[in-house]
Amino acid sequence: MARIVRIEAGMVDIAPKVKRTDAIQSFVSQETPIVRITDADGVTGIGYSYTIGTGGPSVMKLIEKTLGPLLIGREALEIERLWRDMLFVTHATTVGAITALAMAALDTALWDLKARKFGEPLHRLAGGAQASLPLYTTEGGWLHLEPAALVEDALKAKADGFGGAKIKIGRPHVSEDVARLAAVRDAVGPAFEIMTDANQAFTVDEAVRRARHYEAVDIAWFEEPLPADDLAGHVRLARSTTIPVAVGESLYSPLHFREYMQAGACSIVQVDVARIGGITPWLKVAHAAETFNLPVSPHFLMELHVALCCAVPNARWVEYIPQLDSLTTSPMRIEAGRAYPSDAPGLGIAWDLDAVDRTTVPGSRFVLRA
Repeated sequence: MARIVRIEAGMVDIAPKVKRTDAIQSFVSQETPIVRITDADGVTGIGYSYTIGTGGPSVMKLIEKTLGPLLIGREALEIERLWRDMLFVTHATTVGAITALAMAALDTALWDLKARKFGEPLHRLAGGAQASLPLYTTEGGWLHLEPAALVEDALKAKADGFGGAKIKIGRPHVSEDVARLAAVRDAVGPAFEIMTDANQAFTVDEAVRRARHYEAVDIAWFEEPLPADDLAGHVRLARSTTIPVAVGESLYSPLHFREYMQAGACSIVQVDVARIGGITPWLKVAHAAETFNLPVSPHFLMELHVALCCAVPNARWVEYIPQLDSLTTSPMRIEAGRAYPSDAPGLGIAWDLDAVDRTTVPGSRFVLRA
């Protein structure tokens, strides 16, 4: 083993490839903290996380002033110990997005370093359960789009071999949502999956009502129907509908996932590697979901989630939202609508470090040394 001797970090602000709107917000930018951790043997791991437009500078400061200094001089391969120490040193600010995103940037860098050191890709190092995963697309299903555009994107995804498409819901009246969903269903046929996402927009009674109408379209899941902290509401909804309820992108602790699974409040686990605090807790949630016989279909970050999904046996889908193309030298491998992890040592992301350095937000970069 070798101790951590250097941590370098900066934030890149990536513009979305398309206009992205949902029932509560617009996705205007992706603030992307990128961290490089180097050990005494000269091996460097690169990790990252993200925001959807707010909080990025706070994430960077937490890494610079609290979490990064905690790791300097520590054994780089003791990832579980380091993650627990980061959790406890920030106990006054957990559980929450800023802390989880900061921890994730460092934890993913540590896993990348470990995998590079062992000469193994992450998907094998973390389990090696699957060779590839089917893709569904979200990029053409945003809430501002009219039915004709939704149909066009879904038909293209189907022609490309994708297994499904996500349609954002939450128009003012349920009839508008149903019209949009029905237009896509009529176009793609019964075997193509239609996922829906409300982004926490509904009250319990409205979610129950809308689910009753969505059932006729045979949707694959009802994602984030309620505020994420309304556990009882999710239980009530799950008991009232045959539609699988999907949650996870707004949960920031493995313990919260445990509560949802124990209560029967969800059927699809969408654990997000950045928002849960890194690879270390992501794997805990995925394996816990397996014990409840629940599938994992993570939110966003396809370039990293493809490896994690292939590491565990109960992953079902990878969400197609390409976002790192401007910062990488090669994209995620896709064949016949399926995502394949890289066999290169590390996370499997081919970073273009010149592009990263060139686009780092001025004033965000810092270096910590032993």
